[in-house]
Amino acid sequence: MLRRAMLRFARDRKANVAIIFALMMVPIIFLLGMTLDYTLALRKREQLNAAADAAAIAAVRPAMLTQTDTSVVRATAEAVFAAKANLSGLASVPTPTISIVDSGLARTITVSYTAQSLNNFPGVLGQQTWQIGGTATAKASSAPNMNFYLLLDDSPSMAIAATQTDINNMIAATKNQPTYAKNCAFACHEAHPNNANPSSTNKDNLTVARANNVKLRIDLVTNAVTQLMVGPWTCPQSGVSGGVMQCMSAINNTTYNAAIYTFDYGLNTIQTLTTPTAAGTKIPNIQLLTVDHQNCPVLNGSGNCIYTTDYGTDISAGLTGVNNVMPAPGTGTNQAGDTPQEVVFLVTDGVEDKLIPKSGGTCDPNATYALPAANSTTLRCQQPLDTAICTTIKNRGIRIAVLYTEYLPLPTENWYNTRIAQFNNPSSSTGTIATRLQSCASPGLYASVQTGGDISAALTNLFIKVASSTASLVQ
Repeated sequence: MLRRAMLRFARDRKANVAIIFALMMVPIIFLLGMTLDYTLALRKREQLNAAADAAAIAAVRPAMLTQTDTSVVRATAEAVFAAKANLSGLASVPTPTISIVDSGLARTITVSYTAQSLNNFPGVLGQQTWQIGGTATAKASSAPNMNFYLLLDDSPSMAIAATQTDINNMIAATKNQPTYAKNCAFACHEAHPNNANPSSTNKDNLTVARANNVKLRIDLVTNAVTQLMVGPWTCPQSGVSGGVMQCMSAINNTTYNAAIYTFDYGLNTIQTLTTPTAAGTKIPNIQLLTVDHQNCPVLNGSGNCIYTTDYGTDISAGLTGVNNVMPAPGTGTNQAGDTPQEVVFLVTDGVEDKLIPKSGGTCDPNATYALPAANSTTLRCQQPLDTAICTTIKNRGIRIAVLYTEYLPLPTENWYNTRIAQFNNPSSSTGTIATRLQSCASPGLYASVQTGGDISAALTNLFIKVASSTASLVQ
């Protein structure tokens, strides 16, 4: 009897759902509670990660990168984190751990935190809080303090009319000039054109160009330097006036100084190293090379020609002269004992036209021989830049930025066709002149401008490329 009763009880299925549900309630409640608390903890971790990101980025802003007191940097990161980490549902506002690693101009900031997210079902999980944590790392290189040495070509070739329209107008305007200056796109300045005193009927080509409002290459270069140092330049930093240099200095919270030199057959000092604003006052002194008359660039003390051929572009000598005045570069930080970085800005059309000794002098193998004699001991050499001096400068840790004002093909000029064309083929952008200048420039710091191009924009963009810095989250 008892045995049959037990079997009937075992086979009875009435109310089994309720019994099963009752048995499952405990794990279901546990899982729901854990899921809810875990989800809330994840949400808080995302918010705290965003706070850590903001704190790391704040510590590598330009203003912070110039700060050498790490306690100030750490306090800034902590303040930003605390402002964003004051969240409900945490046991307390977490205190971040801030790591600051400086290496030269580079700074790496790591912000780490550990927090306790309050559980809504502490009894179910057996703990009051759920631990969460995270890390954010930001890295940036500060814009260094820099000294800029502008080396500008003021040789006769920079007197070429600036655009094709200007070239055409210049040729038309010189149709009544003497034979040597007739129908010419150059506006070279001669103190005594046609070997005589200037007069209303004996004008040098620069006078003709100015009278006919012909814009020359040297004018575009002067305008570009003006935009760089004087402006006006639209700057996002309120209260900043001046040119691109002043604006970038304010944006990067750094110090820039500038010097201006020109070169022809020698180096000419327009302004030694000073502030960009002070250097800007000397821009009007940028002038074309003055020669006495055709085939007579320089006179001796008796008023006679020293050399009986035109010349006037020695890029190597210009670079050598600037190299001699530049000190050894520093890293550009604000740390005690450090000095600014040194940067050369070379603006040229890339063709040398200089004197070499008859005995022992060297000229490019592709130059047109025989070389013109200048006097009994010298020859005139026209060639693309020999980049040996560029290597010397770069080996000192000095960067070179090159703006190539492309040498204009002048197919109507016999001298161009016989002396320059071989260096300007297949085009002014790809010929030997261009490739030599590109080789002279430091990596990434080469730009070129073709006929009619915006030299001001090109020089500005090149400067900004040198001066820019960025910050980024690494993790």
